[in-house]
Formats: sequence, structure tokens, C-alpha cells
Amino acid sequence: MLDIGPLELVALVVLAVLVFGPEKLPKVIRDVTQFIRKIREFSDSAKEDIRTELGPEFKDFEFEDLNPKTFVRKHVLDSDELGLKEIRNGFDLRKEMAEVADAVHGRESDPAQGSSGGSGTTPPSLSKDGSSTPDLLRKREEPRREERPPFDSDAT
Repeated sequence: MLDIGPLELVALVVLAVLVFGPEKLPKVIRDVTQFIRKIREFSDSAKEDIRTELGPEFKDFEFEDLNPKTFVRKHVLDSDELGLKEIRNGFDLRKEMAEVADAVHGRESDPAQGSSGGSGTTPPSLSKDGSSTPDLLRKREEPRREERPPFDSDAT
């Protein structure tokens, strides 16, 4: 109820009794409820007037659609008029992550994965499920003694 707890509600009732007194409190409550009812009626009639003025094309118009989040969710994310679901389903996150990892580690991407990376001299390691995508959680082999460790200019 309007995010008011029971203790706060009791405090408001006690405060109302102290401010208005037990004699005037029922009249104040009646006046407040009539005021709220009139505001609701005014709002409903204004909405109905707007719907009738817009015409029959907007008979399904909801005022909640004026909220930007609701509008985007209803007209862009839920509908497939723009083909967004096909694009979203066509995006292969594992392939993209493998390409990024290869670029970070200075390896060439495997041409079987469909990237434009050269001859693919470094074969990708097999993950536990046997696929040819690199296992990013597997520990890298130790570099040979004559090889220098990779230099990261951002880390210094």
C-alpha cells in the first residue's frame, strides 16, 4: 500500500487524530476520498477525450506506451518487424570471444571458424567437449627459456 509499513500507517493515523481531532477526522477523510475520486474521474474523462479525438486508428492506444521503456519493449524488443531476433540468434558469442582471445594473445584465428585470419598456423586447443574453439580457462603452456614473455604496455 504505497510502500507504507504498518508502523508508519499507525503513526499517520495517530498524527491525523492529533492534528484534526476525533470530531473532524471523519469529515476530513470523506473530503479527501471525494477529492481523489474527482481527480480519477477527471483523468479518465481526459483520457477518453484524447482517444476520441485521435480517431479509430488509435483505438488500441495505451497511455502507458508513452513511457520510453514500455514503448521500446513493446515496439522494438517484442516485435520482430525489424528482424532483431534473427540478428540476435545469429550472433555467436563463443566465436567472437575466441577471435578476441586470439587477437589478444597474438595468435592467428582458425580459418575454419570463418574469420579472416591467415593460414591458421597455430591450431586451436580442443575444449573439454571436443569442439575446436579455444578453451579460455585452460592454463597456457610455459614459454621456452629463449622466448621473452609477452609485453603488455597497458599493465606498466
